[in-house]
Amino acid sequence: MPELYIGLMSGTSLDGIDAALVDFKDNNAQLVGFEYLPFPDYIQNTIQRLSKPDTLISLKEYGAMDAKLGHLFTEIVHTLLAKTNIPSASVCAIGSHGLTIYHAPEIPFSLQIGDPNIIAESTGITTVADFRRRDIAANGQGAPLVPAFHQAVFHSPDEHRCIVNIGGIANITVLPKPPSKNVIGFDTGPGNTLMDLWIKLHRNQPYDKNGAWAKTGKINHDLVALLKQDPYFNIAPPKSTGKEYFSLPWVYQYFDAFSYKAEDIQASLCVLTATSICDAIKKHAPATERILICGGGIHNDYLLELIQQHIECPVESTEQYGAHPDHVEAMAFAWLARQTLNNLPGNLKEVTGANKSVILGGVYQGNKKGDPD
Repeated sequence: MPELYIGLMSGTSLDGIDAALVDFKDNNAQLVGFEYLPFPDYIQNTIQRLSKPDTLISLKEYGAMDAKLGHLFTEIVHTLLAKTNIPSASVCAIGSHGLTIYHAPEIPFSLQIGDPNIIAESTGITTVADFRRRDIAANGQGAPLVPAFHQAVFHSPDEHRCIVNIGGIANITVLPKPPSKNVIGFDTGPGNTLMDLWIKLHRNQPYDKNGAWAKTGKINHDLVALLKQDPYFNIAPPKSTGKEYFSLPWVYQYFDAFSYKAEDIQASLCVLTATSICDAIKKHAPATERILICGGGIHNDYLLELIQQHIECPVESTEQYGAHPDHVEAMAFAWLARQTLNNLPGNLKEVTGANKSVILGGVYQGNKKGDPD
């Protein structure tokens, strides 16, 4: 019998929603179906405004977006089930990451929206959400959470591996060859977020396809070095960050970006992402024999080229090792929902800095019949 779970993920790139239907029969993670729902411009613009630090927003506007995202998450679940011809009664649970509006574990606080009550009520499927705050309550960073799934899927007893997830923020998971050794993982700094913001500002494009624009620019290594003086890069893990920190105001505080050619800044921001990832691996995972890339950054050919230039081991996609790079995070939240329903911890305390392993998330019961009324 299949053991089906759905994972919903909307990351810091704010481009849309990923939904993965995963079968965990025999403790293997087998993708059954995947769906992507892009956000319309007005949703992206509203979320960007709501998630700016120190922005005053009305509770009415916040509540409206929370509900709207809940309905969009519901919509993609229905689409996914229809395309795979799977009845909702066959799905054990949905794991919904939600969309992060603010992540500041130093407060300590992390807020994701996309009302899980709406998802559970509209689909009839038990929904697990609000994964990060229980880890924070246990004195953790609340992130990254995906390394536990990386360990379950990508660990190899034959080689030391490092999984690099490049979304808006980049994070790494260090998977030592001996299973007895602790897995570590942390946010290395900006992934796509600064590049996306810069090209949106200057070319009104949501992202730099294949890194083509960055490749036309001239890398200013002095500027890259200046940006890398930021204290975050030298903080010892466990640590996590977000687009609230790595933003255009963060860039402007270091230099007058408008006194340089826009394409040169784009090239330099691409190098910043690549080298901050590689620096973290060299410092905290020097034994790494293979790097596996997942997340939206996999589609930036120039970024991958730069990473390979700054590291000696092979840099490859996760696709050859069990999961398409675009599917990994959504699959991870299906796995996390399964952990919760089985009363198993979902965090790795060595990764998040929590004082213990804890069961993550709040559970919103679905209709007992498995189908909506």
